[in-house]
Amino acid sequence: MNQELIHVYMMPGMAASPTIFERIKLPEDQFQIHWLEWMIPNKDESLQDYAKRMTAKIVHDNIVLLGVSFGGILVQEMSKFIDVKKLIVVSSVKSQHELPKRMKIARFLKAYKMVPTQLLSNIDVLKKYAFNDTISKRIDLYKTYLSVSDKRYLDWAIKQVVCWDQEQPNPKAIYIHGDKDAIFTHSCDGNCIVVEGGTHIMVITKYKWFNEHLPKLITD
Repeated sequence: MNQELIHVYMMPGMAASPTIFERIKLPEDQFQIHWLEWMIPNKDESLQDYAKRMTAKIVHDNIVLLGVSFGGILVQEMSKFIDVKKLIVVSSVKSQHELPKRMKIARFLKAYKMVPTQLLSNIDVLKKYAFNDTISKRIDLYKTYLSVSDKRYLDWAIKQVVCWDQEQPNPKAIYIHGDKDAIFTHSCDGNCIVVEGGTHIMVITKYKWFNEHLPKLITD
């Protein structure tokens, strides 16, 4: 009798294409990977309502749910509506208390409303203002993996990150974080698997680590 496949659903980071997972390869006799994509939020939609709406894209039972960055926040909310075999959160935060100080200040001042998200709607224009090759190459990387440039989505997403209200880590989640993450710098403490040299985009740059370790993390 063939072993029943474990279905692994993967949610990318803010505005990112699921192609960030293109190098993640799991044994095909054990796992089937499914990529989730961002939807445009409804007007004044809460993160909880959005998460519930996203669960409609889950068509299997007893799944593994993996999310990166803001996608890691989203899958934690999605897991409140569906049963999962494993919840894996990568390059993200475990609660609102791990958000960087600048984001907490932005929440208090509501400064997230002033982020010029319209710039991301035309990343080629943004590239013209890059003042060195490093920044230019970074913008090219963003362009490669950016899939959602809708201003309504970006405004909504930034607000949801800054205003996320989860008080405690999910005790059933597996949190994976890089020790060189420059976005969420306080997420390596406590219940967390730390990837040495891992940055915020380590799902791309450290894909070999994930290919090696994810099967065991899922099946243990």
